[in-house]
Amino acid sequence: MKALVKAKPERGLWMQDMPIPSIGPDDVLIKIRKTAICGTDLHIYRWDEWSQKTIKTPMIIGHEYVGEIADAGANVKHKFTIGERVTGEGHIACGECRNCHRGWDHICANNYGVGVHRDGCFAEYLSIPATNVVRISEKIEDDLCSIMDPFGNATHTALSFNLLGEDVIITGAGGPIGAMCVAIAKFAGAKSVFAVEPNDYRRELAKKMGADVCVNPLKEDLQEVLKKHNLIGFDIGLECSGNGGAFNQMVTAMYNGGSIALLGILPSTSPVNWNEIIFKGLKLKGIYGREMFETWYKMEAMLLAGLDIKPVITHKFNVDDYLKGFEVMDSGNCGKVILEW
Repeated sequence: MKALVKAKPERGLWMQDMPIPSIGPDDVLIKIRKTAICGTDLHIYRWDEWSQKTIKTPMIIGHEYVGEIADAGANVKHKFTIGERVTGEGHIACGECRNCHRGWDHICANNYGVGVHRDGCFAEYLSIPATNVVRISEKIEDDLCSIMDPFGNATHTALSFNLLGEDVIITGAGGPIGAMCVAIAKFAGAKSVFAVEPNDYRRELAKKMGADVCVNPLKEDLQEVLKKHNLIGFDIGLECSGNGGAFNQMVTAMYNGGSIALLGILPSTSPVNWNEIIFKGLKLKGIYGREMFETWYKMEAMLLAGLDIKPVITHKFNVDDYLKGFEVMDSGNCGKVILEW
């Protein structure tokens, strides 16, 4: 089969012929239809500091996909029909640790990732444990099924707190996950959604996804924006930028007793305004992946109920043109980029 491989410890990816993966008795083999490029994949493509510490080459990368069942192991064959459409949870939990036993699989003590710690979906076939396979309603099109993983990140982030009637600020709101947070917040009944995004292209994307107010933090002062809209502070903060400065601006702009969900990974050297957090009585929640599998249920339910996240998909390429896809991702002037196999 053809596959996109991180073949060497340097910038780039390479299309190579690889063996079709074998499956164990509890696994399934998925024939891939479409994949989407994640920010994690871009980190691996760039071969940055995180990638150098995490990725062992050679490895097939990728973890966002939609495909169809091609085969199933002996213990799970009765659960699947050959040809049925599926996607999958990209975090594989051990099922044995304390967190798994109490239903917190997404923060399993022994969690490992598809396309990060084992071969991923940027290939014609993917082998994955049957417990990670997710069926999605046929009413939801393939393009959306291919981005359920990041949509799940956005859902887990946005629905961490009750949004109904609240004033919400989202930093990094023009990135794909932040933009989907915008759409979810509006769908869930937020009173207002303020999208903070320095990139012009992505700020327009946040607007398309339903943001009430779009803020360029490089040109606008957030405190002045609050005054202009007669707000004392925000009730809910969704941090999707991974930028320390953006996070501290959010903290300063929060109303006393507010809540912040942190999806963006802040640099370890980022200063944090702890006085504001403590004296305002702010609540912080770290977000990792999707709650397995309650988040998946909510994702499908929202899409079937009319939530529109299609505008977040901005580019599609045939997989043979994968370098164009990664170049667009590298530019930052895009939403989700899909590769068709």
